[in-house]
Amino acid sequence: MSKELQDLLDLLDLERVEENIFRGASRSALVPRVFGGQVAAQALVAAGRTVPADRPAHSLHAYFLRPGDPGAPIVYTVDRIRDGRSFTTRRVVAVQHGQPIFHLSASFQTYEEGLDHQIRMPAAPDPETLPTAAETLPRDLPPDVARRLVEARAAVDLRYADAPPWATAGRPREPHSQVWFRTNGKLGGADAGSLLHVCLATYVSDMTLLDSVLLAHGRGGWAVGDVVGASLDHAMWFHRPFRADEWLLYDQESPTSGGGRGLGQARIWTRDGRLAVTVIQEGVVRVPRA
Repeated sequence: MSKELQDLLDLLDLERVEENIFRGASRSALVPRVFGGQVAAQALVAAGRTVPADRPAHSLHAYFLRPGDPGAPIVYTVDRIRDGRSFTTRRVVAVQHGQPIFHLSASFQTYEEGLDHQIRMPAAPDPETLPTAAETLPRDLPPDVARRLVEARAAVDLRYADAPPWATAGRPREPHSQVWFRTNGKLGGADAGSLLHVCLATYVSDMTLLDSVLLAHGRGGWAVGDVVGASLDHAMWFHRPFRADEWLLYDQESPTSGGGRGLGQARIWTRDGRLAVTVIQEGVVRVPRA
């Protein structure tokens, strides 16, 4: 296991302050605020730690309310909304400096047999044939920006099937992107579909989903600085068990943007073709003012 992955696991290992109150550390991201995927993953950890282990998460719905301060801890308060025979519902509020910065509702379900179907997995190149994210960085990026971009994703092996937004800035493309990802090391002891794997996928899901919005307008993205933005809301549905330390295909597209906002929708597939997760996110996407 890489040091960066261990650091991420430590970040997700929240301190229990009271029965329904948890505290998490934070760290810097590409922009001077807490990475949204970190807050979402930590909030899901907090919710999951109040739920029996035999009830895996099946969905989450979240709103990003304020920018998080990477220099301060985050307190997560869990509200035990409902404990039913099959479903459990939790609400989590993340607080910094006395103000809520994030709100999440999550639902968990006991396993049961039922009708089962899925659409076909899209074609994608083999992940081992693709360059790593670090290898796709443009050579003219400022050294500090390149370093922060690599460090922010060091815990994850992230590979673009096509050129990332920063590599084709100035040339609008189809608003569709594919990324293979897995953790940078194996996760021993955690079963497929367990809270750890679900939370790690939640963490990664916020990294590239709005890329497809950028592609439609030929924008290079946050690292290049030709757009400014932030996540507004985030929703995920977990359909089938998966492992975050095995290759997962993140197939993403943007159906629309407007009003200073862009919508991204995506599906996460296991390498053997099982539909594991559906993701939808809207974010602020603005052209910087002169």
